[in-house]
Amino acid sequence: MNEQQSLIEFISQESDKLLTQTVQHVGLTFISVLLAVLVGLPLGILIARKTKLSGSVLGVAGILQTIPSIALLGFMIPLLGIGAKPAIVALLIYALLPIIRNTYTGIIGIDKSVIEAARALGMNSRQILLQVELPLAMPVILAGIRTATVINVGVATLASYIAAGGLGEFIFGGISLNNTNMILAGAIPASLLAVVLDLLLSLIQNMNVKKLKSVLLFLPIFLLGLAGFYLLPKAYSSKLTAGFTPEFMGRQDGDIGLRKIYGLQIQTVVISDAVMYKAAYERELDVISGYSTDGRLKAYDLKILEDDQAIFPPYYAAPIIRSDALQKFPGLDTVLNKLAGKITDSIMTDLNYKTDYLHQTPEKVAQDFLVKTGLWVTARKGGKGTVRIGSKIFGEQYILAAMYGMLIKGYTEYDVATKSGLGGTKICFDALRNDQIDLYPEYTGTGLLVLLQPDPQLAQQIARDKDRTYQYVKDAFRKRFDIEWLKPIGFNNSYALMMRQKQSDHLHVNTITELKNYLDRN
Repeated sequence: MNEQQSLIEFISQESDKLLTQTVQHVGLTFISVLLAVLVGLPLGILIARKTKLSGSVLGVAGILQTIPSIALLGFMIPLLGIGAKPAIVALLIYALLPIIRNTYTGIIGIDKSVIEAARALGMNSRQILLQVELPLAMPVILAGIRTATVINVGVATLASYIAAGGLGEFIFGGISLNNTNMILAGAIPASLLAVVLDLLLSLIQNMNVKKLKSVLLFLPIFLLGLAGFYLLPKAYSSKLTAGFTPEFMGRQDGDIGLRKIYGLQIQTVVISDAVMYKAAYERELDVISGYSTDGRLKAYDLKILEDDQAIFPPYYAAPIIRSDALQKFPGLDTVLNKLAGKITDSIMTDLNYKTDYLHQTPEKVAQDFLVKTGLWVTARKGGKGTVRIGSKIFGEQYILAAMYGMLIKGYTEYDVATKSGLGGTKICFDALRNDQIDLYPEYTGTGLLVLLQPDPQLAQQIARDKDRTYQYVKDAFRKRFDIEWLKPIGFNNSYALMMRQKQSDHLHVNTITELKNYLDRN
C-alpha cells in the first residue's frame, strides 16, 4: 500500500509536468500519423493501380521500419537538428508501412464485379475510387491507421532523447535515477494512451459504411486538433535555451538544485547526452548539463561554468563489486586496484576525447593507456571462472570496462565477459545486485544521491568532502547491499554546466551565478 501511495503522491506532485508531457506525446503521435496518412494513402492507392510497383514500395517501407528507433533518430539529427522535426519524421517513417500496406490490400481485395458494375453505371476512375473503392476498403485502411497509431505511441517515448518532449522524459529519467515511481508515471499514461486510442479507432473501424462516412468527414479536423496539442506547452521568456539529460532534470544536484540554490530559471529541453554536446556546438542549445571529464569539452570548445555555490558533489570513480564475487574470485580486488590513483581528471578527459571525437575504439584507448603506464600484461590462459564486467552507456565507462577486462586477463587466470552499454545507473546497479554482472565502475556522488538517497541535509553535508563521501558510500553499500567499493581510480567526473567558449566570453558569463544574473537582466 505504501508503494501505491508514494506513486500517487509522486503523480500528484508532478501533475503539471505530467500533463505537459502527455499533451506533447499526443501531439507528436498525431502529427506523425496525420502526415503518414497524407503520404501513405496516396502511395497505397498508386501501387493498387500499378501493382508492379507494389513490391518495391512495400519493400522500402518495410526496410525503413526495421531501422532501430534510436539509430533512425540519430540519422535525422544531422539533417534536421534536434527537437520536434526529426522526431516527427522518424515517427512518420514508422507509421508508413501499415498504412500503405492496408490501403493496397483493402483496394485490391474488392470484388472485381463491383468495380465492373460501377463502370457499367458510367462512373469514371475518380468516382470509382472515391465512391466505391475507398468506402469499401476503409475498414482495412483504418486498421492500418490504428496499427500505426499504437506503434507511434510507443516509439514517441524515444523522442525525449532529442529534446522533442513526451512521456519518455519521465521513463528515461526514472531509469537513470533508480526511481520506479518516475518510470511508472511515464509508462502508465503511455500504455493507457495506446489502449484508449486503439479502442476508439476500433470503434470507428467497426462502424457501418453510412456512419463511417459521417465520422470520416470530421476525422481530419479531429486529427489536426490532437496534433495541435504539441504547440500548447511552448511558452518561454528566456533568450537562452538549456539542454539537460533526463537524469539531470530529476536530481537534487541537477536542475532541482539549480532552481532551489541558484534560483536559475532558463528555458529547458530534455535531451540525451549522446547528442547534446553537438547541439551546443551547432548553436541549437546555449547551456548544457555535461560531465567535467568529457572529451567533447575539448572537441567542441566548451567551457565549464564555475559552480560557485557548490551544488555538484564530487563524483570520484571506483569499481564496485559484490562481496560474494570477491570470495569467488580470490585476488580480484588486488588486480582491480592497480588502476587506483592512476587516472587524473586531465588524463580521463584526454582518453574520452580519443573515443568521443577521434573515434578510436575503447579497447585501443584502454590498451594504449595500460601500455604507457606499464600496467599492460599479455593475457594468460583462462579457465578458472568468468568475471562479468558491466558498464553504463557512455564512452568513459566503455574505456574503464575495457581496462579492467585487460587487467584481469593479464594478471589472473580468469576469463572475462563484458556487458557494456547497460544504460543508466538503475540498470547497471540492478544487474549487479541480481547477479547478472560481478562489477562495474560507479561514481561516489551517484552512489550517495541516487542509490543511497540519505536525508537531503545529511547528503549536502557529506557531499562537500570527497573523502567523507567515499567513506560514507563504502560503509553504507557494504551494510545495505553487501557490495564493496574498491579504491578510487583518481578522477572526478562531476556534473557541470557548460557553454560555448566564445558565447561565454561574449556574455561575460563564467559562473552559474553570472548566468543566473544574465537571465534575470534579459
